[in-house]
Amino acid sequence: MDSIEIGLFVTGGLLVMVLIGVRVAFAAAIAGLVGLVWIFWAKKGYDASAFFWALSVAVKTAGQVPHSKVASQALSLIPAFILIGYLAYYAGLTKALFEAAKRWVGWLPGGLGVSTVFATAGFAAVSGASVATSAVFARIAIPEMLAIGYDKKFAAGVVACAGTLASLIPPSAILVIYAIIVEQDVGSLLLAGFLPGAFSAVIYAMLVIGLAVTFKKLGPPVTGFTWKERFASLPGASPIFMVVAIIILFIYNPFGGDAWGTPTEGGAIGAFLIFLIALARGMRWPQFKDSLLETAKLSVMIFTIIWGVLIYVRFLGFADLPGTFADWISSLHQSPMLTLVLILLAYAVLGMFMDAIGMLLLTLPVVFPAIIALNGGEGVSAADSAFGMDSVSCAIWFGIIVVKMAELCLITPPIGLNCFVVAGVRPDISVQEVFRGAFPFFIADALTIAGLIAFPAITLYLPGLLLGN
Repeated sequence: MDSIEIGLFVTGGLLVMVLIGVRVAFAAAIAGLVGLVWIFWAKKGYDASAFFWALSVAVKTAGQVPHSKVASQALSLIPAFILIGYLAYYAGLTKALFEAAKRWVGWLPGGLGVSTVFATAGFAAVSGASVATSAVFARIAIPEMLAIGYDKKFAAGVVACAGTLASLIPPSAILVIYAIIVEQDVGSLLLAGFLPGAFSAVIYAMLVIGLAVTFKKLGPPVTGFTWKERFASLPGASPIFMVVAIIILFIYNPFGGDAWGTPTEGGAIGAFLIFLIALARGMRWPQFKDSLLETAKLSVMIFTIIWGVLIYVRFLGFADLPGTFADWISSLHQSPMLTLVLILLAYAVLGMFMDAIGMLLLTLPVVFPAIIALNGGEGVSAADSAFGMDSVSCAIWFGIIVVKMAELCLITPPIGLNCFVVAGVRPDISVQEVFRGAFPFFIADALTIAGLIAFPAITLYLPGLLLGN
């Protein structure tokens, strides 16, 4: 076998391990190590005496990956963003945010569902984790929805799907991981997520309203709030928006000149500010300890996946599978847009069997070079490109689209993590009911993705405006 055949065979083995239930981190690490041994041994002509030499070299190569790739300043953003979210929850900011949204938009059909969507979007601006967002609002929003007669499947589906907004709206852990894997600027990608995230939230809200109008019993409106009560709810939610504004100003300095700091430093400042707010609002040691423990658990899970998958990625580099796939995609006699759509459909299928982070880490080393090649290659100008944008803009645009596709993994059976989290927080609602409640939101996601593809300016406007592109 040549290196390409070895790469395809090992990749097939990896998919089999994932399908039979092996955790992505461990399946990827095993596949990567086996692939490295195979590649090195093949170079020695499969000589029996060379096997242990190949094993030794493969182990050393794999052993260098965790530190060399993960010892990155950019990755320190992930625990900082997750900590911000948990501190905001224990400070009571999430409840205040939901209360403000309820008073302002609760009068709409499906008003509490719409409130949940907008409150999760606001919380997503200080939380980098979709799972944490869904868990928080399963505790806050579902009891209120059920209390006024919401269908429990619908209520659970709204929370599970609205929680996915944290994957797109900065600070987003998945966007940081994407930026590192494809070697793009983290700040540009985080900035690019704001408008698509808001666009996605509006589409979700419109779907909730449409369903509530069509099926009257799904979600009755909430009325009776005066304008005085509405304005009185704003101060309790304002600290979240204040912290977001400070982080943005610190990182991007819209007044001109160099940025005042890096995204990592911005995340640290945001965490410190939320910590001070939480202390002022009565957070004590037990809540702070829980915040740190939950942040550590989620961060370790994410970093373990990264370590395992990067060993597999190192093997892909030796097998030259990414370059070969990019050349093959470029040689297809069909429109680049059709090829992009087919790739996104493949992501939709993969999302049924893999978690979002694992799926992106496994596929991007192969798929991203193919997308850049489809657009016209590295350094291509907008005038000469297939998608009407230069290679850097294409990387940002594709990143937002593929992260939106990754959100589907969080609500797609059989392993949609957000649905399991909501069912875990609410034992009275089965995971099957959560999946059924989430199903209509696939329509909203399809409309959002179509809009992002058709109108790249939704993604590229802010990076171009503030970064001078």
